[in-house]
Amino acid sequence: MTSAVSARQPVYTHLIEGFGTVTITPVDPAADAGLIHGWVTQERARFWGMGEASRELVQEIYEDVDRRTTHHAFIVAREGEPVALFQTYECAEDRVSECYDALPGDVGVHLLISAGEGAPQRGFSASLMEAFFSFVFSDPATRRVVAEPDARNTKAIARLERTGFVLGPEVVLPEIDLPEIYLPAKPARLAFLSAPQDR
Repeated sequence: MTSAVSARQPVYTHLIEGFGTVTITPVDPAADAGLIHGWVTQERARFWGMGEASRELVQEIYEDVDRRTTHHAFIVAREGEPVALFQTYECAEDRVSECYDALPGDVGVHLLISAGEGAPQRGFSASLMEAFFSFVFSDPATRRVVAEPDARNTKAIARLERTGFVLGPEVVLPEIDLPEIYLPAKPARLAFLSAPQDR
């Protein structure tokens, strides 16, 4: 059985000297569900909260994201090779807004970098994050990026600090139990990165 191939085109391309060309392409739920499922069910992705999800559930979740105008999911590729799942959302339209005072121009992000094969290249994550935030801040309406990693995910929190995020309080994101989606409550650490012109 051959897997589907997404016909979607990149919405952003970023060249990083010594690293390569990074492209950011909207997720095609049907074509990309197998790839995403392989990433989110790995032990290293346990904080993503989809470890027990079936491929079908992964597709349903990203079909729900695809229907929204406030939430977006992207496959990130380096030189054509998929390496990460990147999601953005309007904070005012997300459960995180129940935990802090969301401001106009606040854009939330979720990031899952693939384990890949072999030893990780030095600076790999930092280079990808450069591309991600270049993309997010390419919209002049974005004034601040908001991250809310699991409070127990010390590696992710340390990476955000190295990227320039300012840590905020620990919060508990409330449970969401709707017919189309269920999200359990999650202990999270808020982190904020202002737009370059505001730093």
